[in-house]
Amino acid sequence: MSKSPLPFPVDDISVFAKSLRRQLDGLERAPSHVEMLNLLAKAGGYRNFQHFRAQQDARTNLDVPRPLPADVDYRRVKRLVRFFDAQGRLTRWPKKFTMRMLCLWVMWSRIAAKVPLSEREISDWLDEQHLFGDYALLRRELVDRGLVTRTADGREYRRIERQPSAEAIELLKHLRQ
Repeated sequence: MSKSPLPFPVDDISVFAKSLRRQLDGLERAPSHVEMLNLLAKAGGYRNFQHFRAQQDARTNLDVPRPLPADVDYRRVKRLVRFFDAQGRLTRWPKKFTMRMLCLWVMWSRIAAKVPLSEREISDWLDEQHLFGDYALLRRELVDRGLVTRTADGREYRRIERQPSAEAIELLKHLRQ
């Protein structure tokens, strides 16, 4: 085990205490040091201590300010940053659905809110936002995933106002830096 300090913020100390109590009630003996670390990490919303530690390491590498949300996979955010160039353009389309969705949130965040766009305008705009040459794929995915709406005849597109996931917010913050 490392001797470097690992901050352990929790959103609600009462929920944390109840979760820890339930886990301790299920044990027949006092937990070992490693078991206790896992119990604490689980009560804090992590899968286990290794998950907590990996999140802390990734947070440190990304320079994410505290408090650290437990529901963000910082390793995934770190990998996703590599899908964008220095100007913030998407260089390639990820293979995994979860990573695609996070990239779509980046595209969504850059579309002007409450501004109708023609098919040509959104296609041209999307063409400027990526480097792999398939604006139709991005346009279709934005519509299919409920981030953009279009009229039945396909003439007008509008951004749908939604709350991005915590991971998408972290990715957006990092790309803006």
